[in-house]
Parts: sequence; C-alpha cells; structure tokens
Amino acid sequence: MHSAVHQRIAATWRLESAAVVAAVARRVRDLGLAEDIAQDALVAALEHWPVDGMPDKPGAWLMRVALNRALDHLRQRATREGHEADIAADLQAMEADRVPDVADTVDAARQNVIGDDMLRLMFTACHPVLSADARVALTLKLLGGLTTGEIARAMLQTESTVAQRIVRAQRSLRDAGVPFEVPRGDAMTERLGSVLEVIYLVFNEGYTATRGDDWMRPALCDEALRLARLLVGLMPEEPEVLGLLSLLEIQASRQAARTDAEGRPVLLERQDRSRWDRLLIRRGLAALDRAESIAPAPGPYQLQAAIAACHARAVRAEDTDWAHMAALYADLAQRQPSPVVELNRAVAVSRHAGAAAGLQVLAPLLNEPALARYPWLAAVHGDLLEQLGQRAEARAAFERAAALTENAQDRLLMQARAQGLAAKG
Repeated sequence: MHSAVHQRIAATWRLESAAVVAAVARRVRDLGLAEDIAQDALVAALEHWPVDGMPDKPGAWLMRVALNRALDHLRQRATREGHEADIAADLQAMEADRVPDVADTVDAARQNVIGDDMLRLMFTACHPVLSADARVALTLKLLGGLTTGEIARAMLQTESTVAQRIVRAQRSLRDAGVPFEVPRGDAMTERLGSVLEVIYLVFNEGYTATRGDDWMRPALCDEALRLARLLVGLMPEEPEVLGLLSLLEIQASRQAARTDAEGRPVLLERQDRSRWDRLLIRRGLAALDRAESIAPAPGPYQLQAAIAACHARAVRAEDTDWAHMAALYADLAQRQPSPVVELNRAVAVSRHAGAAAGLQVLAPLLNEPALARYPWLAAVHGDLLEQLGQRAEARAAFERAAALTENAQDRLLMQARAQGLAAKG
C-alpha cells in the first residue's frame, strides 16, 4: 500500500517540484535554500500522505507547506538578524500570497504568478555565469525534477560529482548576486540563448550519447521535450523557442527507428520511416509553422527545425529535398558559423551534387583544430571516400572514427564499416 503511495508522491514531485522551488525562491531569494525548503515539503508529504491519504490537490498541498515554511524562515531570520524593517515587505508579500487551504481553486492570476516564477527559475538555473555542465545538472534537478542519482546515471557520472556540481552552481549564483528574475532587453536575448542551449544539450546527449554502452538515452530526450514544451507554454510568441520545440519534436519522432532489434544503430537514410511517430512530426511541423508566421527571417533553431522537416516530409529517403537542405545549411552557417554546421552542409551537398562536391566542402575541415578529435568528421570523410571508390582511405577514416568515439555502439558501427571495406579488398 505504502509503496503505491510513494510512487504517486514521486510522480507528483516530478511534476510539481519546479513550481514549488520557483515560488519559494522568489520569496527567499536563495536558490539553494529554496530547494531545501521544497525538500522539507516533500519529506512532510512522505510522512503524512501514507497515513492520511493523498490530498485532492497534491500540488497545492506541497506549495502550501513550502510557502508556510518559507514564511517561517523569513520570520526567524528577521528575529535573528534584527532586520525586521529590511524584510518586512517580504513578509507582507508572503502573507498576501500564502496558499491558505489545499482545496482552494488556483485561479488564472495565480497560474500567471506560477508561470512567471517558473520563467525566473529557468533563466536563473541557465545563467551564463555557470559552466554548461553545471547549467545542465541544475536544470535537470530543479526543472526536470530528477534526483541527483538519476542525473548521475543519465550523464554517466558519479553521484558525488553531480551533487558537488549542483552545490557549487548554487553557491556561484549566490556569490555572483544573480537576481531571481527574468532579464529584459539585450540581457533577455543573451540569457534566452543560454536556456535554449541547455535544453538542446540535454536532448542531444539523450539522442546520441557521447559515451557509454547505449546509443540513446530516451529519458534525457523526454526531459528535454518536457522542458521545451514548458518553455513554449511560458513564452508562446518567441519564434526561437518554437523553433527549438519543433526541432526536438521532429528529432524525437525517429527514436523507434534508430536502432534494430539488437539495439544496433540504424542510420537515417536506412530507417524504416513507417516507424516514425507521425503525431510528433505533426506537432513539430505545427510549431515550425507558428514560428515562421511570427518571424519569417528564421533564427538558428528555426533553421535546424526546417532542416529536420525536410527529412520528416520525405516519405522515402530518396525523396529528400537535398538541394533545399544544403541551402538551409548555408543559411545556418551564416547565422551561426560552426565547423559542425559545415560538416553537415558537406553531407547535404554530397547528397545533392555528389560525393566529390561534398568532399570539396569537407576538405578545409580536415585541418580544423576544433574537429581534431570529432569522430563524425572522420566518419563522414570515410563515407565520401567510399562513394568515390577510395576504399583504403575510407577504411582508414572509419578506423580513426572508431578510435575517437567514446560511445560503444558508434564504435561498433564504425568498425563494421571498416571491416566491410576490408572484406571487399
């Protein structure tokens, strides 16, 4: 009996924890303290719900307990520090905003407040003062509702490493005096880019794991999608937010077709497209249409979504509009110059104009320091060389790709390509 209740508590916490932490953080203005107070509310639920039964509105119950404890903390701090006047406004706001009863209906105004708090939490957790790894870990903890152990397993790191990273991130935010707010103006543009980057990084690590035995980690893809959908709900008129959601929905639609029965990778052009999730594709294309209606001049995430849409709209691999895709990559290279974008453009050009044309785009990248240890540069190089009949060179390229990758499934795939060429003489 209690195990079933504990499972429901865990599910509720995953859904509600971000809103609770965000609401408390706005009051106490300390992210680490806010998380501690929210955890106290969770402990209270674990103590009371198995005995008293699940409340009708578990999210409101958690919110009420957490806000009341935050109010108690502010009162105690005022008494201890003798700064009653300094935080009187905080106490007054807390009293006015207190959740008095778990059965209360949360009206539209309160929903807007919760939405604002969630935006503040997202922008704070993704502040550029933190490293990318710290932003990812903190976002998964605070907004994804994942435990430290779950994050550690997902990122293939030790639990102590992740815990220390989260604690240091919270300390860095506090020491830097990062305000718990949604930035405005130019700062908003910069910080939104950081938020989108974190969600994108989480999804990419789930979609094609950089290390370990598994090629994909679906749980990370799911968390990234949930965060992107949440962000669109909070910022429905931001075209790049819609662009990112579109990209992730379309990419996620392919998950079932990306591995065979033995769990081995299946590359895009060989996938059984009947296994692609048509609902996710429709949702992705709808988000892209909305983004384009708001901003006809696309940003980087819109462009990447448009590229993904070229695949999604093709019933068969040979129906793909590679010419349009190559043009989209050229636009993306202008908007967001990157060696990886150029590598992808080389692939699109090769599919449209032939391997020799693709190799011309790729050739300068072979001396690019940023890609010196990037396994997919060697893999694409090997693919183009194989198409041109240069088997010995292609085999060497695939062997180099296998040596560089830290993912076991990618390594097996590259080794198989190299061995296939060896068998052909």
